[in-house]
Amino acid sequence: EQWIDKVYPDAPGFGPGIQTRSFKLTWRFVTNGGQDDGVIRPVIGAKGWPFYPGSSMKGLFRRACTPAQAALYCGHTSGNDFVPGILRFHGGYLVDTGWTEGLVDIVHPQQSFQVKSDQREGGAFIQISLYKPTLEFGISSQISDPVDWEEVWGIWEKALTLGIGCRVSAGYGRVEEQKGEVIYQARLKGQGAASKLLDGGGEFRPNMFRAALRGHALRIFGGLCGADQADDLVDQLLGGIRRGHEHVGLLSMMFKTSSLELKDFGKDSYRVPTYNVQGVLSWILSGDLPEEQVDPTKKLVRELMQFALLLGGFGKSWRRADHRKFYPDYYEPDQRKPLIGCQWEYQANSLRLASKIYKPEQVGSFIEGLRQTAQDWIQLRGGQLQPNDPADWREIWHPRNVEVWVRTAVDRDDSRVIPWLHGPYRKAYPKARIFKEGSIYQSSLTGQMSQIGRIWHRMYPIVRMVRDRENPDRPKPKVMREYLEILTIFPDQAPETQEFLDYLEDHQEFTCVWPVLEQ
Repeated sequence: EQWIDKVYPDAPGFGPGIQTRSFKLTWRFVTNGGQDDGVIRPVIGAKGWPFYPGSSMKGLFRRACTPAQAALYCGHTSGNDFVPGILRFHGGYLVDTGWTEGLVDIVHPQQSFQVKSDQREGGAFIQISLYKPTLEFGISSQISDPVDWEEVWGIWEKALTLGIGCRVSAGYGRVEEQKGEVIYQARLKGQGAASKLLDGGGEFRPNMFRAALRGHALRIFGGLCGADQADDLVDQLLGGIRRGHEHVGLLSMMFKTSSLELKDFGKDSYRVPTYNVQGVLSWILSGDLPEEQVDPTKKLVRELMQFALLLGGFGKSWRRADHRKFYPDYYEPDQRKPLIGCQWEYQANSLRLASKIYKPEQVGSFIEGLRQTAQDWIQLRGGQLQPNDPADWREIWHPRNVEVWVRTAVDRDDSRVIPWLHGPYRKAYPKARIFKEGSIYQSSLTGQMSQIGRIWHRMYPIVRMVRDRENPDRPKPKVMREYLEILTIFPDQAPETQEFLDYLEDHQEFTCVWPVLEQ
C-alpha cells in the first residue's frame, strides 16, 4: 500500500524514435527485483511503475536469434573488442490502469507434502505479481540505416513463447499467442475450490496443472528408478532448484481460459471461493531436446496428463470427486459443511482422448503402458532403472505400494465410495456374527487435518465413439451416463486398512486392476 500510494497515476511513455508493440499475458507476471522482509518484489521503473528491464529483454531476444541475427542485433566479439549490436532494448511497461489489484501472490510449496511424506516444506512465501497485464515493449535502432522491423518483432514474438519474467515453467509470464512447439494440447473443463485471496475473493490459478504433472511424474519415476534420479529427471522435464542449482526444464505450460465463473460456496466459516472454468491447456517445448527424444517426450506428457484426469484432478482437494456433483445430500439442508473434491473432464474434440478408456480392465492396461513409456524415457535421458530399489515415499507408483480398484457406476448418483468417506462401509450385524461396523472414516486411509490420506477417489465419465449420421465414416465421441468409479489406495499397516481391503476383495463389486492380485 505504501508503494502503490506513491506511484504516479500515468504510466511512463517511450520517447520518439522507439518502436513499440503491446502483448497481453494469459495469467500472472512476476519479475524478481529482490526481497523486502521476505516479500519478493517486482523490478520497479520510472514513476514507481513495475517494469520489465531492457537487459532481460535483450537476453531473451538473443536466445530466439540465429547466430547471425544475434551478432547483428545484439552485438558480438571481434578479436579483443566487443562490437555493439544495432538495437537498443528499452524493456516493457504496463499499459493497464487497474494493475494495482490482486498484487499479493501467496505461493505454497506442496511437492514433498503431497508425494513424499507428511512433513510440510516451510509454509508459504509471498511475491508481488501482476494479474493478466498488458505490457508495451520498446526497441530502437542505433544506426541511421533502415532496419527490418518485421524481422525484429518476429524474433521478439518468438522469444515471448519462452515466457518472460520468473516462474515461466509454472505458467507465469505467458502471452496469449504462442508460437513454440506445442507437444500436448487439450480442451478441459473443471470445477473445484479456488485459491483464496487476502480480500476474501477467489482466483483460479493455472499453475495447478504443472503441480499435478510434476507430482505424478515423481510418483511414476520414483517407483522405477529411486529418489535422487526421480527428482533429477523431473527437474529435467519441468525445471527446478536442487542442491543450490537452478535447472531450466524442457517444458513450459500455458492455460488459455475461454470461460471462468468465480463464486462462493457454503456458509459462515465454511464459505469458500470456487471456480467453474473451461479452456485449452498446452505444454510447450521450451528447452533443447534431441530430435529422437521429441516423440517419446510427447507420449510421456500425453500419458501423464491422461493419468491425472483418469485417477484424480487438479488443484485443491484433487484426491476426491466433487461432492456437489456426486453426493449433493452431503450439503443438505444448510450447506454448513466443507467443500470437498473437484471434477475435471475433457471437452469438445479432446473427448476423443477420453474415449480410449471406458472399461475397468483398460485402466490397468493404461497404467502398465504409462510405466513402460516412463521407463523408455528414463533410459533415453541416460537414467538407470532400479525397480527393486524404489524411492521411500508415501505415494510412489510401485506394485508393492499401491492398488487400483474399479467398478462401473450406472450414473452420477451411483457412487459407492463417497458414503464410505463419511460413514461405515459395513454395518454391524450380530445375527451374522458381525459385531463391529467397518469404517475408514477419519482413519489414516482417508486422512485428517494436516495429514494427507492414502485414498484417491475419482468418478471418471465414460466416453464412447458412436456413429455420426452426418459423417458415417468418422465416429464422434459421446459422453455416456455411466462413470468408472476408481479407488486408488496406498495401503499402510493399520488394521482398518487391511479390513477394508478384505471387504473390497470379498464383495467383488470393485475389481483390482493394478497390480493383479497374484502379484
